[in-house]
Amino acid sequence: MLTLTDTASTVVKEIVDRSGAPAGSGLRIDTESDSRTEFAVEIAPAPKERDAIVEQAGARVYLAEDAAQALDDKTLDAHLDEDGRVAFDILPQRS
Repeated sequence: MLTLTDTASTVVKEIVDRSGAPAGSGLRIDTESDSRTEFAVEIAPAPKERDAIVEQAGARVYLAEDAAQALDDKTLDAHLDEDGRVAFDILPQRS
């Protein structure tokens, strides 16, 4: 199952909180291509029926079925890019 770094957990919580989304909302990740190497991210008020739910340190991430499979052994991290925008990185999980 996907894990989140402490930084990613904090960023996910802040993004969702600042969006004005209702309580229980989270960041939803879905695949954007058949290759399952590109992902779409959106704020969602609740998971969809077949979504996997990752809750870590108060952050909620909803994973569409294909995204859950593609990210099963990965860790989500976050950082600020050169423009000061949040960027997410997908890293291998540490053993």
